[in-house]
Amino acid sequence: MTRHHRSTPPRVHWVLLSLVLVLLAVLMAVYAVTSGRRGDGHGVASPGAPGPAALRSGGPVIDAGGPLTPGARPAPGTVALTFDDGPGPDTAAVLDVLRRYGVHATFFVVGANVAQHPDLLRRIVADGNEIGLHTFTHRDLGEMPAWQERLELAQTQYVVAAATGRTTNLLRLPYSSTPDSIDTDQVTAMTRAGNFRVVLADLDTRDWTRPGAAAIAAAATPKPGAGAIVLMHDGGGDRSQTVQALTTLIPALQARGYRFTTVTGAIGVPDAMRPAGFGDRARGWITIGAVRASHVLMPALTVLTIVVTILCLLRVALVVPFARRHHRSARRPVPGAGTYTPRVSVIIPAYNEEVGIAAAVRSVAASRYPALDIIVVDDGSTDETARVVADLALAAVRVIRQHNQGKSAALNTGIAAARGEILVLVDGDTVFAPDTIRLLVRDLADPAVGAVSGNTKVGNRRGLIGKWQHIEYVLGFNLDRRMFDVLQCMPTVPGAIGAFRRTALQAVGGVPSDTLAEDTDLTMAVCRAGFLVRYEPDAIAWTEAPATLGQLWRQRYRWCFGTLQAMWKHRRAVIQGGQAGKLGRRGLPYLLLFQVVLPVLAPLMDLLLIYQLFLRTEPAVFVAWIGFVLLQLLCTVFAFRLDRESLRPLWVVLTQQVVYRQLMYLVVLQSIVSALGGVRLRWHKLRRTGEMEAAPAPDASTT
Repeated sequence: MTRHHRSTPPRVHWVLLSLVLVLLAVLMAVYAVTSGRRGDGHGVASPGAPGPAALRSGGPVIDAGGPLTPGARPAPGTVALTFDDGPGPDTAAVLDVLRRYGVHATFFVVGANVAQHPDLLRRIVADGNEIGLHTFTHRDLGEMPAWQERLELAQTQYVVAAATGRTTNLLRLPYSSTPDSIDTDQVTAMTRAGNFRVVLADLDTRDWTRPGAAAIAAAATPKPGAGAIVLMHDGGGDRSQTVQALTTLIPALQARGYRFTTVTGAIGVPDAMRPAGFGDRARGWITIGAVRASHVLMPALTVLTIVVTILCLLRVALVVPFARRHHRSARRPVPGAGTYTPRVSVIIPAYNEEVGIAAAVRSVAASRYPALDIIVVDDGSTDETARVVADLALAAVRVIRQHNQGKSAALNTGIAAARGEILVLVDGDTVFAPDTIRLLVRDLADPAVGAVSGNTKVGNRRGLIGKWQHIEYVLGFNLDRRMFDVLQCMPTVPGAIGAFRRTALQAVGGVPSDTLAEDTDLTMAVCRAGFLVRYEPDAIAWTEAPATLGQLWRQRYRWCFGTLQAMWKHRRAVIQGGQAGKLGRRGLPYLLLFQVVLPVLAPLMDLLLIYQLFLRTEPAVFVAWIGFVLLQLLCTVFAFRLDRESLRPLWVVLTQQVVYRQLMYLVVLQSIVSALGGVRLRWHKLRRTGEMEAAPAPDASTT
């Protein structure tokens, strides 16, 4: 309302960006921890069509950056021991054996395991051994898209760089073996990998089957005089038989004159390890931190997902029966309501409402209600708001001008000048139905009622953003108000349409100005003063909703931030009795659970969905998410039927789940961060367009 405003402080945006980055890191970490890397074997991948004959008949070390020509072979009498799937619990034992016999080897490491055991990787390098990549999660590169392969290799390279300060150009594909087993999928993966030497094997010991130490040693023994690259494992399962086999294999081959070396030493090329840049090391430490955190967060993520599901079902279980009860139970007529026609003052605060103020004033003036007093408070507008109202020349309308002081001050100015016993507070962009004021006032015939909320609807519904908000107003706001009415704990009479008894406003000292959600703050104060607050769904008003995502963000940010302020301000209602206690022990917990906690946790459902879409193939999450959307759709149909609205806009419900819901979650997160950071905000004035195609035009003759 006030023209003095400022945008969200940059630090809040940085905190939100950090939260998003943390979620992405956790997503990758969970992907690593829960993926298929724990499987032992190399024989579980589905074989594709045979690869090129030249590769299948060539040596085991293939240059993936050049033409797919036959690979290089190790020199005669040379053995390169290679170990896959580590580092793991048995890696230290393997290193002990290698050190005992003065042997160097090449370790093809899984990035997720490196993140858990970077100290072992440092020892591998310190002992003079060589490192190669074996992907981050031990998934078949030939069965994944190119972007995912790049991610697998890059993340593994980063954690190797963080652990050792070096990078490597050696790669072994998961589920690969000897050259004669190459298929077309693996050839594709090699080609996409680029500047790597892809290392296969001459001898595959299949030690992952645990055939016994003697069988492993026999499978690792080359033909007399021949060189060999030997495939073994130091991770992925129990490797005690492999360790035992090394104690017999190495001395036996050394006694026969074999030389043990690394892969690059066996084919006579420079060492594969190079110094890593700072950027690679930094990314690696971030990934290592995320993987380690994921081991703590995964159980928590599971629990929180269950909590989100329970909260979603609980909200439906609460709102739907109470809304149905509210709809079915025709409230007993209030004694004297038929003849209760006290003088009503309608107060319209306005700041730069030139575009829509005429329609708002005309609609109120056209109300089918006697003894109506209309006050427009121009709060220092810089446009022609006051002139537009004056030009209407309506006898029941008064215009009060004041310097810009904000919406609360404008309302209090109007209240002080009002002559009516009942005060209807209306936003300057709101259009009333002809019977709205009459319907609002009839509930106030009961002296216990201090305020009545009307039914706010979105007037501009043509665009997608308008339809999203239309569904939200009908589904969320009005269903909730039906429940609050039954439970007698209404927390908000919206600023767009609400009627108050003058004595109730006097009891709470007028409209408060110390929160951004003055309507919520005022309603809670009225409840705590001992008055009932009702909801009248047939008292309809149409309001102009934000037309752009930026304006929507600013409006909802103010609403959410102000609601948090009001909840904190009225927190003592929890320990009070009467109407205050009903608000404190019914309304406030509901707001906390379903307007704070649930929006903060609900993105977990979307996080899991993204995880399933791109990284996994579990159908359960798809089924759960689709069930969640269908539940939302059914609730929306129910709400639209109660409000007698057309079902045609419901086609946007799916897009609302994919885009709009996430925007609202981020608004809640930003509001919480701002509140915890002590940020002070002012009103944000929305730009009006005057488009209210859903609202009926006022009856000019009645006016």
